[in-house]
Amino acid sequence: MEGDILALHETMETHEILNFKTVCLLKSKLMQGICFDNELKALMEKDVKQSIQDINELLLFYKKSQLLQ
Repeated sequence: MEGDILALHETMETHEILNFKTVCLLKSKLMQGICFDNELKALMEKDVKQSIQDINELLLFYKKSQLLQ
């Protein structure tokens, strides 16, 4: 059971990465609205989809936090 719970420093690092990925997601999503180049828009859409997938994976780790136990 103890191996399934993140240590406090791991929880903090996971939180920091989660915040960073969230900011990246928001920036890409907002920039799509002002971008006129279709290739760049497609690249940003790909980044948005990847960021959503990454955030969902990080949330699985974050749920193992000692703070949530």
